Amino acid sequence: MAEEKKLGFFSLVALVIGSMIGGGIFNLASDMAAGAGAFSIIVGWIITGIGMISLGMSFQNLNMKRPDLDGGVFSYARAGFGDFMGFNSAWGYWLSAFLGNVAYGTLLFSSIGYFIPVFEGGQNVASIIGASVMLWGVHFLILRGVHSAAIINLITTIAKLIPVLVFIIAAIFAFNIDIFQDGFWGDAGSFSWSAVGSQVKSTMLVTLWVFIGIEGAVVFSSRAKNRKDVGRATIIGLIGTLAIYIMITLLSLGVMNQVEVGQLQNPSMAYILEHVVGKWGAVLINLGLIISVLGAWLGWTLLASEIPFLAAKDKVFPKWFGKENKNKAPINALWLTNGLIQIFLLTFIISDQAYTFAFSLASSAILIPYAFSAFYQLKYSWHSTESDRMKNIIVGAVASIYGIWLVYAAGLDFLLLTMILFAPGTLVFRWVQKENNKERTFSKIELGIAILFVVLAIYAIYQLATGNITI
Repeated sequence: MAEEKKLGFFSLVALVIGSMIGGGIFNLASDMAAGAGAFSIIVGWIITGIGMISLGMSFQNLNMKRPDLDGGVFSYARAGFGDFMGFNSAWGYWLSAFLGNVAYGTLLFSSIGYFIPVFEGGQNVASIIGASVMLWGVHFLILRGVHSAAIINLITTIAKLIPVLVFIIAAIFAFNIDIFQDGFWGDAGSFSWSAVGSQVKSTMLVTLWVFIGIEGAVVFSSRAKNRKDVGRATIIGLIGTLAIYIMITLLSLGVMNQVEVGQLQNPSMAYILEHVVGKWGAVLINLGLIISVLGAWLGWTLLASEIPFLAAKDKVFPKWFGKENKNKAPINALWLTNGLIQIFLLTFIISDQAYTFAFSLASSAILIPYAFSAFYQLKYSWHSTESDRMKNIIVGAVASIYGIWLVYAAGLDFLLLTMILFAPGTLVFRWVQKENNKERTFSKIELGIAILFVVLAIYAIYQLATGNITI
């Protein structure tokens, strides 16, 4: 059998950037402006930048100090806090990855709808059919092998940055300080702590959504040519992506009024550029979004299938997920993942805000994996005797505080909805423990957490049935 091809540094950087810069960037301006003015957005980016850089440094440090933990996200939680939290981190990350693809499906066909009216809005029967065709097209591409799919991701990452750079340059020249100052404080009209706090909270799931994928290179660390490349690729990709996001959101508020930006249709970047340069700007952005989402869809499907595959290899998920085909593609994990995406695509019909619903749920689902990676960075560094111990304790503490803040900022509704997805995982965890001949499925603390998940899930279903929570 031929030796498996390994991923080089630039492929890993592209994987990180490609996983983060997906469809979300093209609607980022309106998603942020919908609930916050310029000042609160700046504060939101400062919090996100500090939090995400510390989280990225945590991934980098743990990747170097614990090279045996190839699974990354779930393996850190398991090493630090036991089998059940390791399982839930893998489960949450998997949920987030395939829910992200549901959001991408909406954005993709919103853009295609700009050219082909039958898909207009991105959440109708025609869009479901179109998204399904794309879903299974990507599925069979990945079955040909992970490496060939990663090469395509590199190409689409380069291609989709072109319209983004055009937008940034055009927005710089069109920037009007008076327009920017007009919406500086948002709806409040002037500074107040309560208004700023509320507005900053409204940006958190949005900023988390556009940064999901920060751990992309770590997840594929076992496939890297040089392990040192994994950490460097994560940090370089993160800082570059953060700079692009800040420019897009703030420059947009100097081109159009904050209220106008917040009310734009998907993808808002197209309509902002159209406002500056005319119709060709919207055409360019929509084409860029189509390329971007196709690349991100590919990258996220890779991640979504790789996580349960690696979890199965580490006996965190059932052995069934660990089956590969002749091209080393995780065939069972891929079939189940895309089958679930297909089911969730039906939310296009039952939700009038399918994109917002899907990305918010995806962001909520990944809170557990990210928070427990940060907690493990803090725990591991605390017990370390190495020279960089204090620096890594500070990094872990900042990342942990950020993780806790995100849980608070996410709000109760989406956390409750996420519990509906986490509760069935307790049965899968029990299956894994029996498969591994464990005498006891849960410790006392783990049993308490499992019961809490189930109770919250039942409560969430009740809230949905009574109309107190809507999707």
